[in-house]
Amino acid sequence: MSKMVNPRHIEALIPLLNRSPYFQLLSMRVCALGKGFCRLEVDLERKHFNPFGSVHGGLYASLIDTAAYWAVYCDLPEEIGITSLDVTVDFVAPAQKGRLVVEGKSIRCGKTVCLALASVNDQDGKLIARGNSKMIVLAGRSISADVVSFLESDPLPPKFLS
Repeated sequence: MSKMVNPRHIEALIPLLNRSPYFQLLSMRVCALGKGFCRLEVDLERKHFNPFGSVHGGLYASLIDTAAYWAVYCDLPEEIGITSLDVTVDFVAPAQKGRLVVEGKSIRCGKTVCLALASVNDQDGKLIARGNSKMIVLAGRSISADVVSFLESDPLPPKFLS
């Protein structure tokens, strides 16, 4: 049986993640995080568009990679880290304005590799892009400890309830 995720850990982690310089650069924010899922949002701004007036594909790739990464977070033991091996992105339709809602879903967390899917929808629920990410497990690392260290934060509550 898997351990229960500590809600206080998630409540403290989400605002910390949203302080991340890269998240702020892209104006993306984690809105929900739990066992096997993550939801992000980004309100499209001029900075997200390429010189042709379309949302840059790199934004979709970053959103998919981020939602996939954090979707597997709660499925992993506290002392495990991960990093992306690859990300695939399928562009389905253009987005011109408004909010993008990104949902990541954990598919499998093994001893060495994790797999997650993510979809990018516009604010009306229309599919804009989809993709997946493979991540390699890094034993002896702690994602939350790395986040706390990099963002110079106080320690988070324990990830799991006893």
